[in-house]
Amino acid sequence: MKAGSGIPLWIVALLAALCLAVLAWTTFGFVVPFKHETGQAVLDTYFAGYDEAAVFHMQKLLDENETATRLLRAMYFGPELIFPALLTALLFLAFVKLGPAGAWFGRSEHPLAAKAVYLLPFLYGIADYGENIASLIAFGDSGSANLAAQMLPWMTRLKFASLAICFILIARLAILRWLSARRD
Repeated sequence: MKAGSGIPLWIVALLAALCLAVLAWTTFGFVVPFKHETGQAVLDTYFAGYDEAAVFHMQKLLDENETATRLLRAMYFGPELIFPALLTALLFLAFVKLGPAGAWFGRSEHPLAAKAVYLLPFLYGIADYGENIASLIAFGDSGSANLAAQMLPWMTRLKFASLAICFILIARLAILRWLSARRD
């Protein structure tokens, strides 16, 4: 992949703006009202992760509060259907826009390993959708609720870990490009 690959910067900026708009919709339309209704944050916002006990506590809370259950389901069937796809596209385009795979580590790499870096945004997207599906199952009336409750903390960790790695790699390449531009 060639640096930039002909992707206009306005497309990346538009995707970033859409991500921010959907994130604001999620936050102010669902996360804040959920916290106001229950006094507890939505598990999706626990950046440090959580354990199965937190999932079981949330299941109990949702069993007792129909409004909170409706808010959470509406969030998963609203902005959380859109946001992971938008952010995955933004991360991928940022990788492509910032440079070729070989530039990531400042040396020539095995072509397959270098291109595997471009799969990280898709790992994030799959993990985020997996977390959403596991949440719907864990907080529903399914017979698989216990299995989903066990998987949910791991899906959240995978989502945030892959997202952090993407941000670190994008920042690293942006800094390398900025330093090389200053040198020239």
